[in-house]
Parts: sequence; structure tokens; C-alpha cells
Amino acid sequence: MVKAVVGANWGDEGKGKITDTLADDADVVIRFQGGANAGHTIVNEYGKFALHTMPSGVFHPSIMNIIGNGVAFDIEKFMAELDDVTSKGVPVPQIMVSDRVQVLMPYHVTFDSLEEARLAGKSFGSTKSGIAPFYSDKYAKIGWQINEFYQSDEVLREKIARIAAIKDTMLVHLYDADPIDQEALLAWIKEMRDRVKPYLGNVSLYLDRAIRENKTILLEGQLGTMKDPDHGIYPMVTSSSPLAAYGAIGAGIPPYEIKKIVVVSKAYSSAVGAGEFVSEIFGDEASSLRNHGGDGGEYGATTGRPRRVGWYDCVASKYGCRLQGCTDVAFTVLDDLGYLDQIPVCVAYELDGRQIREFPVTKDLSRCRPVYQYFKGWKCDIRGIKNFEDLPKEARDYVNFIEAELGYPITMVSNGPAREDIIYRQSPLKK
Repeated sequence: MVKAVVGANWGDEGKGKITDTLADDADVVIRFQGGANAGHTIVNEYGKFALHTMPSGVFHPSIMNIIGNGVAFDIEKFMAELDDVTSKGVPVPQIMVSDRVQVLMPYHVTFDSLEEARLAGKSFGSTKSGIAPFYSDKYAKIGWQINEFYQSDEVLREKIARIAAIKDTMLVHLYDADPIDQEALLAWIKEMRDRVKPYLGNVSLYLDRAIRENKTILLEGQLGTMKDPDHGIYPMVTSSSPLAAYGAIGAGIPPYEIKKIVVVSKAYSSAVGAGEFVSEIFGDEASSLRNHGGDGGEYGATTGRPRRVGWYDCVASKYGCRLQGCTDVAFTVLDDLGYLDQIPVCVAYELDGRQIREFPVTKDLSRCRPVYQYFKGWKCDIRGIKNFEDLPKEARDYVNFIEAELGYPITMVSNGPAREDIIYRQSPLKK
């Protein structure tokens, strides 16, 4: 059975923890898109980890962890992350990297940084990890599939020269920067191919066999619906699709094999990067929520920069669940709201004097204002509670209301950062 774990919102919903938890019953976990520009935070018996490249199943020795062909594969960060995890006592994980994955090259990071600097105040809020230049090259057909690294120096030099002829024009004349050092790039390719070679494999074939053997496969998505380049808040989006449907492409499996789609949504909203965010809050109110939120505060797992925060947005979340094809909602960080006397929930947008409950196109978002409904807070610590019925009535009312607004079943409620801090819930919406 193939299951997907994806985000309903702007990312940072807690997908890493949910994937790590569901991995208890999985045979394979696969990253199918994105790169090292976002991280999944996991807390377990080994400590606290922020994974940027490796799948969240690496803490389970029996699981095959796969980096799929849809990923922007940063070899250096992958190797550093593997060394970091194993140095902290985690058993060496099983890892396979698709022999069709494309490699994030050093000049992709250079271009990302230079372009953000050029745009200045009008930048996209990039993490400067090279993701947009990487995907641009992939679809312009001047990218590097990892298997291309294993060719003669003559062939590699020819491709490097062909790419440099394009890149150097921009580096020198647009950014006033140095051209690509072609010999240094060749040396880098040869070093990286030796380091990563033991992990390469035919992923689509492996997954085909796993499906035929009725193994459980988890597709792990990065970011969330609002960062999708088609259905998100374009252009303030990422460069690959974080939708579950793309999991079939980014992993190399038939789309009809994805049977369960767990969409992760926070009990409040947060976002890293630029873009419209209707329920965003500011000032002391935002600082309080940011510092109570997450595990140690709402700060980016990759960048460390403060996340923008806001109240739960039913309009955006319902849209996000619909686009993902949600079968189950995992509702996270409910415990972080225990300090509040009352909790606002955005139930609609006001747009040009009328209320709307369906998420609009991006050009209209800047004119939208949140319409709130308020709920009484529970004012206590709910960590350690294992049964939904044992939560305070106010907490249950909050979850039940949001589920009814979404129209999708909330079957998991996270009430703490650790793997065991999960409440499994029988939803009245679950068929």
C-alpha cells in the first residue's frame, strides 16, 4: 500500500514527525520532490534532528529510505547529514538514491544568492539553496542526472563547456561575477560521483517490486499546497509540486497506487518566506505565538529565521486538503495553544465587501481580510494525553469545529513534539 504524507498549508506543518510515526508500520519511505531548502524536525530517543535531504524513516533500521528522481539532490548536504545522524548513535540507515535523480550543482547556489541580492526588496524569500535555478535547468534540459556523472572526462568537459557558455553570460554581464571555473567543476563532479555511487539504484524498479509484494510505502512531501507552483500563491512558491499527485512522478510509480493521503495541518498557521498570508498576526501577539509554538519556537529548521505566524485558516486549509486529495488529516501542535484565553479561527475572507469561503486566486489575496470566530482556550498542558475523549472540552470543541469546517476527517492529533505524542481519533467523517 502506498501512503502519502503532505502539507495542507505553507509548509512547516509537522510532516517529519507524522512520517516518522507512520514509519513504524512502513517498509519504505521516499522523498519525492524538493531539496535542502526546507527541513523536517523529528524528536525521538536519539535526540532532536532537522532533516533536510534524507527521508524521515532513517531512524528505523529496517526501512529502505529513498531519494526519488523528483528531488533536487544536494550531494554534499546529503553526505553531511548522514554523517551527523550516525554520529549521534543512530544505526546506519538503509538508503537508496535514484539513478535518475538530478544533482544540485554548486553554480545553482551561486545563482540563487546573486538573484536574491539583485531583487533586493522584491525578492522571493529564497533560502538561497539553489532550488529555483536547479529546477529551471532541469526543465531547460541543461541539468545533470546523476548517471551522467559516470562518463569520460571528455564527455563531461563538453557538457560543462556548453553549460558555461550560457551561465557565464549571466554571471559576468548581469551579476558582475566570476565565470564558472570549468576544471574545478569537473573535479567536483568526479569527487561527488565517488562518494554517492554506493547508494545509487533503480528506484522505480525497486518500488514496483515492493508494491507487488504488498509492502507499505510512504511518500514524504516537502512544504505544502500553498507553495505549489500551479495551485499555490504564485509566484511566491517553490519550484516543484508538493502535491501528493506528484508523488507518482517523483517516485516513479503509477498514480493509482496511492491509496491514502495524510494531509498535515497545524493548529495555527505559520510560513517561511514571502507571499500572501491572510490570517497573519504581528507584534506582541505574533511573538507570543511564535515563542510558544513548535518545539523551541517557530523558527525555520533550515534557515533559523523566524517564521511568520497567524491563526488557523479554514479557507486555506480546506483548499489545501482538497488539492492534495486528502483521506486523513493529521492535526499538529495542538498543545502549543494552551496558553491562550481565547483562540481565533479564520472561517472566511472578506473580499471587496463580501465574504468568501473558497480560496481565491493570488491577485485577490492582498485584498482579503480574515473573518474570525473565537473559541475559549483550555488553559492547561495537554501533553501526555492519549485519548481524544480525555482532552479538555475546549480542546475537543476546537478540533471538532475545524474538522467540520474542513470537511475532511481529522484522525491524528499531535499534542507534543515526541514520536509518542499522538492521539489517534475516530472521526465521524471517516467512511
